[in-house]
Amino acid sequence: MNKKATVFAGFLIFLCSFPVLADAIKLGFNYPESGRYKDLGLQQRLAAYLAVEEINEAGGILGKQVELVIRNTSGSPERGAANTEELIKQEKVDMVFGGASSAVTIASGKVAKNLGRLYFGTTTSANATTGSEGHDHMFREYPNAWMTANALGSYLTEAFGDAKYFYVTADYTWGWSSEESIREFTKTTDKKAHPNALTPFPRAFIKDFKKALGEAEASGAEVLILVLYGDDLVRALKVAYEMGLKDKMKIVLPNITLGIAQNVGATIMEDVISTTPWEWMIPYQLGFVRGQEFAEAFTEKYGVRPTSTAATAYGIVYQYKDAVERAGTTRTPDLIKALEGHEFTLLKDVQQWRAFDHQNLQTVYVVRSKKREDVVSDPLRSDFFEVVGSLEGEKAAQTLAQWRAERAAANKPPHL
Repeated sequence: MNKKATVFAGFLIFLCSFPVLADAIKLGFNYPESGRYKDLGLQQRLAAYLAVEEINEAGGILGKQVELVIRNTSGSPERGAANTEELIKQEKVDMVFGGASSAVTIASGKVAKNLGRLYFGTTTSANATTGSEGHDHMFREYPNAWMTANALGSYLTEAFGDAKYFYVTADYTWGWSSEESIREFTKTTDKKAHPNALTPFPRAFIKDFKKALGEAEASGAEVLILVLYGDDLVRALKVAYEMGLKDKMKIVLPNITLGIAQNVGATIMEDVISTTPWEWMIPYQLGFVRGQEFAEAFTEKYGVRPTSTAATAYGIVYQYKDAVERAGTTRTPDLIKALEGHEFTLLKDVQQWRAFDHQNLQTVYVVRSKKREDVVSDPLRSDFFEVVGSLEGEKAAQTLAQWRAERAAANKPPHL
């Protein structure tokens, strides 16, 4: 063979390697690498990579390797939407998932629908995500505000009776819907009797939290609900502790993650009440073996404990794999049918992708933060929560009639 023929043959071999890459199943991952939710984003990214690595080692999806294509939202809805368009149009991803705020998830999901792809919301709790803004291409794994408020409300009503409440709330979609839902389930809808203070979002400063918490202290309330998340919640909890409010009021949070608790610190978090769909210690408390295996694999690989946001991202990757394998295709319409109404168990007890709104039904746990000495006794100082209550997903979620009422109030049809 002459030199030119040898070069040409080598070129053909080089080209032949590309179909393997081109034939990969590509997952677009839209997450906050920077911004106020960056800690949540990091946990999602680590868990997504772990899931993809495990799946590829086991043979991939339908015999194809899986590739994770990532983009940074910086917590911006506009950037999240632009990322989604780029992932689908330029990167040719088969689906998109991610988001650590509801505004980002909603904006990104609409782009995915317009471009014919599924969007799986990760850490998004606003009722609107699968409610008034829901559509047939959006699936939300995380419990919504209604579900967490229902579980939390049941516990608070029993524990604190007719106590006076004060709400400090982030002034955006998730904050509004969370406060409204908690008020509904705690029978504290009278804002004169149970007042609130709004804090700016996304640019709240320490002075904003001091002002709001000062109003809470002056109100004489016995229960303080901090409807905040991410860095805002961390800073507000620290301010509340410095003001001595923990000695005067029971502090309650709609949602908590291990990452937030670690940033706040074990001393400040003591006895704080909240909800979560999953944290690493819960599978050990309740005997979920697959959840224990995930926690151990994650910890061994990264040297830190996984949070609920990690579990959500991990579960979405595996649920996409399951749907593709059951449908035998990555075609979006077929995957929608495969997901709707599907029940499964993965890291906890039974979960279901509800057909009429694509909300994932799963148990919501009410947790209390442990004493500091219990937290630090864990080798990674991460054993923060004990389960003190729970509510099954089907009981926690809105009914079809309630969901349709939310849709009607937003002038949306009674179906996705």
